Amino acid sequence: MDLFTFLASKKTPVDLGELIVSLADACRLIAKELREATDSKHVGTVNLSGEEQIAMDVRADAIVGEHMRACQYVAALGGEEMAEVEVVNQDGRYSVFCDPLDGSSLADVNFSVGTISGIFEGKEVIGRTGRSLAAALFAVYGPKTTLLVTVKNGVHEFMLIKDEWTLINENLRVKDAKYFAPGNLRACAERPDYLELVNKYIMEKYTLRYSGGMTPDINHILHKGGGIFMYPGTPNMPDGKLRLLFECAPMSLIMEEAGGASSNGKIPVLDVKINNYEQRTPIFIGGKSEVQKCVDWCMLGA
Repeated sequence: MDLFTFLASKKTPVDLGELIVSLADACRLIAKELREATDSKHVGTVNLSGEEQIAMDVRADAIVGEHMRACQYVAALGGEEMAEVEVVNQDGRYSVFCDPLDGSSLADVNFSVGTISGIFEGKEVIGRTGRSLAAALFAVYGPKTTLLVTVKNGVHEFMLIKDEWTLINENLRVKDAKYFAPGNLRACAERPDYLELVNKYIMEKYTLRYSGGMTPDINHILHKGGGIFMYPGTPNMPDGKLRLLFECAPMSLIMEEAGGASSNGKIPVLDVKINNYEQRTPIFIGGKSEVQKCVDWCMLGA
């Protein structure tokens, strides 16, 4: 079943369905560009996170921008690579926030990378939380190109087959599995609680599955039936590195819809109030019991 037909079968509003299809089409073109890209050099600019951009960062951002500006249903667009949120269409119904190429520093060594998108109904998100998301999706560009989508009725997976998105898995579910993906391991040097947490996972004989990218690691948890991805703050960056709107809120909605959970160390990430577009948050995300264990073992986020 193709993507739009499947969304329609789930009684997704037509405009939201068409917007998701437009994002998916952007992901299809990003996948093609990645397959053919030979230039992984930095281009001399930085994004809002202060990270040096590579050519594919800029190209992926342009592809998403082109598709969203052409979609009549988009009111506002915010992106990891954009200087500010752009008003696209005053009559649009949805605001889209996107990390066009998550884990882009991994592209030059041919590791999996991805695209993460969150869709809110309305023109303004400040003062709201991730609970207001109407939909979330992420693409994985690896040996296969896949797309995981939720419109708050479970998590469903599509694969790019002969240039078309085809349903391959419906209602992915997360329970418990002994995998851990410890992001920002350098924080162990500054946070004894995080070092203790990592050591506990090792002593409990968890399997390490950390790729260096959020998208492939969350994808691994969803497909292996559980596990935990962690990215804490540090004394110098108490809120960590990952963005609430572009990465953590969309991924948290997907994980909750698959039966999992996420936390910033105190409260669910989806309950964190959005105060600004560049907001960061620590995140511990995966199976429900794994997230609770992670929080209980150490005073993370305190």
